[in-house]
Parts: sequence; C-alpha cells; structure tokens
Amino acid sequence: MRDIAFYSAALGRDMPYRVYLPEQIAAGKKLPVVYLLHGRGVNFREWSNNSDVASYAARGLILVMPEGESSYYVNSATKPNERYEDYLVNDLISDVEARFPAATGHENRAIVGTSMGGYGAVNLALTRPDLFIFAGAISPAVDAPTRPFNWRHLQLSMLFRSIFGPSGSESRRKCDPFSLAQFADPAKTPYLYLTAGEQEPLLAPNRKFAALLKQRGFAYEFHTSPGGHDWGQWNRQLPSLFESLIARFAIAESKPAQ
Repeated sequence: MRDIAFYSAALGRDMPYRVYLPEQIAAGKKLPVVYLLHGRGVNFREWSNNSDVASYAARGLILVMPEGESSYYVNSATKPNERYEDYLVNDLISDVEARFPAATGHENRAIVGTSMGGYGAVNLALTRPDLFIFAGAISPAVDAPTRPFNWRHLQLSMLFRSIFGPSGSESRRKCDPFSLAQFADPAKTPYLYLTAGEQEPLLAPNRKFAALLKQRGFAYEFHTSPGGHDWGQWNRQLPSLFESLIARFAIAESKPAQ
C-alpha cells in the first residue's frame, strides 16, 4: 500500500490517493487498473479501512483510491475551480499511468464506487464511455441530481445546488443518470454492475434505474442483498462484483488485436 500526493491542474492543488499493487510484478508487465471511489462524508482511505479490497491486488490488479471530497465526482455547476471530473479523468489517470505499471486504454480500466462514488461510476460510464470497460456501482446515489428536499435537509440541498446547479436546470439534467441513460449508446457504454441493499432508501431508485437499463438494452446486472446503506451490506457484494469485473478484463484480453 502506498499513499501518493500529486498536483491536479484541474483543481489547482495537490490531491492524495491510495494505491495497492501486487507484491510481485513481472518485469515489463502492465496491469489493469481499478479506480475505487468513496462515498460522501468520508475520504480516500474508506475502501482500505472498511473492506478487504486489497486482496484483489493479488489477482493482478492495480487498485487506486482517489480523494473525491463531497464532489460527486463532477465538475461543479457553480464553482469553476471545483472540476472534479476533469481531475479524475485527466489528471489522476495520467498520473497513475505515468507512475505505475498500468496498462492503458479503456479495456484495461474499471471504475467502482459506493454511494456517492457509485453515482460517480455510473455518471462516468454514461458520459465518458471511452475510458472504462466496467463500471461497478454499489448502492449508487443515482437519484442525487433530482432528489427533492425539505427544510430538514437544507444543508444537503445547498450542497447539491452548488454541485449540480438549481433544481430543474440544464446542468442538473446533464448530471442525471436517468436522463443520460435515455440517450447514451448501449453498445458503447461500459458493462454496468449495480447493487442495492434491501433495507436501504436507494433500493427503489436503483430498481427503477435497472429497469431503464433493461429497456434500453444496456449490458448490465443488478443485485440486491439483505442490509442497509453500509459496509456490512457492501462487503457481501464485493466478491461477485470483482468476479464480474475480472471476467470483463479477461474477455478484453482474449480478443485479437485490431
């Protein structure tokens, strides 16, 4: 495990990320990379603190856990200096591929996230299909850009306004997975792996989103399991998710070069 700090041009400051590598890497070998996005209210250490995700590095993967703060991994609609999508897809990926033995090209990259990070994975799968072959979304907040609020959630409402813009705005529509999935090309979109807990509030919007993916013909799978919006439930989902992810890398590797 290593913690890295690097300069992000998109954010104009140094940003940290944590990385796991296999203990041994053959000389000249390039490995697929999995970007692991954390949820809101925590930081880039969340995955390593709450899961056994490090064990998957031993299967020949580089695992990268970036800091996303409470950004939802998008470029802010109201704060021009908070370009978190640009930071992730331009600065971070470039730094990882320059610093580590990372294979390049979308067929060698996957993105997985929990909650806010799950939203980020879905959003990037739909808006930047050229970057990843697999997007895993564990309890993703797919309803975040359209979620209604009352006065008891004023602080969160203000955060969402800062990130996505005013309710009903074009900037919100451009960040709404339901709207994006209506127009994205299923043939070009990464394989989508969605999960939700059977006792969590995000089950209903995720069922609805999975139904839309089915209707439009996306390559996807959707799983539920007992539990709430927490790592107890999420850790039960990880083995199946990583099996599906590793299978996507294997399929891509087996295809003849064009």
